[in-house]
Amino acid sequence: MKPKQIPGVPIQKKGGFHDTESTKQCKILEINSKFAVLKERFFSINRWKEYCGKASADFKHFDASGNVADRIPRKGDFIRISIPGPGTVEAKGYDWVEIINISHRDTDRHESYLMMCRPSKQPNKLKSHIAHFYTPAATSNMLISREGNILKAAIYGRNESPNFNASFWDKVRNFFIALGGIFGFGKMQWKILTDGLLDFD
Repeated sequence: MKPKQIPGVPIQKKGGFHDTESTKQCKILEINSKFAVLKERFFSINRWKEYCGKASADFKHFDASGNVADRIPRKGDFIRISIPGPGTVEAKGYDWVEIINISHRDTDRHESYLMMCRPSKQPNKLKSHIAHFYTPAATSNMLISREGNILKAAIYGRNESPNFNASFWDKVRNFFIALGGIFGFGKMQWKILTDGLLDFD
């Protein structure tokens, strides 16, 4: 299976990838108001676990200075992720990504927001290693869209390879988590998130 070609999502060059999508059918007269709800949920990073349930990873939004943020995310912000299972020694049990781009597309029939994230160091710790199980070549591309009467929440992972630029135990941990991603366990976590974002009336 080849990765989907999605506008704004990097081309797959090496490593693993996944296309994780969830959709919701709405009444055509309600699609704009439903998309507004989805947009609010999508940009409320600190509430993602609330939307997704206990089986989900936990997400926390930080600004570019490393302070907890409770607002619409911006380019240069960070997301701290606590996935089920052992965390990194480097970042005290967490994985970190930086939001490197947020784009918006809007036409008469289609509207979407795409938030691109890349594995990063822990904010304010410039001498530390990348605090994530993937290398910084990987991206997680988070998308919401409306088209016709269909809402979509999706995450497209690209160029996912284990991060070995880390301490010994983090190398071991990163290898096994990345291996799990290759066999679909990572996609299962992302599917919990995309389903959860759309789980509203």
